[in-house]
Amino acid sequence: MALRALKFASLTAAASGIYLYGNKFLDPNDFGVVRVGRAIATTAVISYDYLTSLRSVPYGSEEYEFLKSQVHLRSAERLRELCCSNRGTFIKVGQHLGALDYLLPEEYTRTLKVLHSQAPQSTRQEIEQVIREDLGKEVLLLVVKQIFPDFEFMWLVEEAKKNLPLELDFLNEGRNAEKVAHMLKNFDFLKVPRIYWELSTSRVLLMEFMEGGQVNDKAYMERNGINVNEISRNLGKLYSEMIFVNGFVHCDPHPGNVLVKKCPASGKAHIILLDHGLYQVLSESFRMDYCHLWQALIKADMKRVQKYSRRLGAGDLYPLFACMLTARSWESVNRGIDQSPVSASEDMEIRSNAAAYLPQITQLLNNVPRQMLLLLKTNDLLRGIESALHTRASASSFLNMSRCCIRAVSTYQRSKSHSLYRRAQISLTEALSLWQINLHEFFLWLKGSQLGNWVIALLRRMHHFTY
Repeated sequence: MALRALKFASLTAAASGIYLYGNKFLDPNDFGVVRVGRAIATTAVISYDYLTSLRSVPYGSEEYEFLKSQVHLRSAERLRELCCSNRGTFIKVGQHLGALDYLLPEEYTRTLKVLHSQAPQSTRQEIEQVIREDLGKEVLLLVVKQIFPDFEFMWLVEEAKKNLPLELDFLNEGRNAEKVAHMLKNFDFLKVPRIYWELSTSRVLLMEFMEGGQVNDKAYMERNGINVNEISRNLGKLYSEMIFVNGFVHCDPHPGNVLVKKCPASGKAHIILLDHGLYQVLSESFRMDYCHLWQALIKADMKRVQKYSRRLGAGDLYPLFACMLTARSWESVNRGIDQSPVSASEDMEIRSNAAAYLPQITQLLNNVPRQMLLLLKTNDLLRGIESALHTRASASSFLNMSRCCIRAVSTYQRSKSHSLYRRAQISLTEALSLWQINLHEFFLWLKGSQLGNWVIALLRRMHHFTY
């Protein structure tokens, strides 16, 4: 057991260090060897720290847990220093690792999340290195896989290899910004910086300057009179619309890319969405399966959860897949994820199980469609924001998701139907379903309002007088 724990801890560090190496496009003419050497040295130091610090301590003891946390923290700080020293792609990968709450220990995610808003700036030469590919990457990863056969992480490199050049294409980023601004124009609380095309090139993107507080800064919102629940609810609306209805998803919503600001003129709180380099386009079939899966999760329909999880590549690991998507325990998924908020004990259980099920998690991530990987990353980032604002697993977020799923499925069904009667039937069913959600939301509001308390008190008094 102790050996397994040591292996996991060393694996986490080694995989993170090698992942950072694997995502650095080596060019010896730009002193890439120095960066690679730094990454390998950091990985070696971290691995040695785990093996020597925990080797002679009884597994599961209080001393073991204390020392393990200290080694986690030291290792995370070393990785952060590596990212800041090597810059470029290392920063992007560090930001991604900082969002893997379900996979990495808290010491890692807490330390690496600093890179979301305090990353050092890179020179143009460093940025250009990102688009060069080194030939030794796959060889090194195959060696690591031989050392750690339980950890399947080739998908990490493949995805980064595909996505990082897109993030550094400034013209692509400008087009994405304009597309999402037009797509979500009905949300008056959303602000996307305007692109000044006449002053932009493939190397330079000039956009409107916008400022505000980070979306996870609850203290900033309280100081500026911004309703935290409203911000969380509106952020959920944006992403439900992007994912379920449009299939065009901003996949890097870390707190440094999502700002909030209260408009002095109107008094309304705005959400400012930045960094439009990384978007995921969802295929129609994937989007429909994902809609059906979330509807099943919200309704706690386990047969349909199994069906659509399998269709999305989860196979027999569908319970684990459902837990990863919702960040809830399997017990909560069976009971209904909208029935109760996430408790401290449940959160601890999820983190503990992440270590125990690491091989299955990596196997699952290697099997699901590539479209799912960025959605999982996006889900993690959004959950992190909700956790910071203490609005996680709120009923309103699930109601908004349900609305978008119903609209998306109904639109798809109408597009496939050639019968006027059938299209009318679909529209009527859609309207009734949305009306039921609105009614349910009204009762939830009434239950939590002062008016609702008065009504309940009045009904109780009338009941008392009757009997």
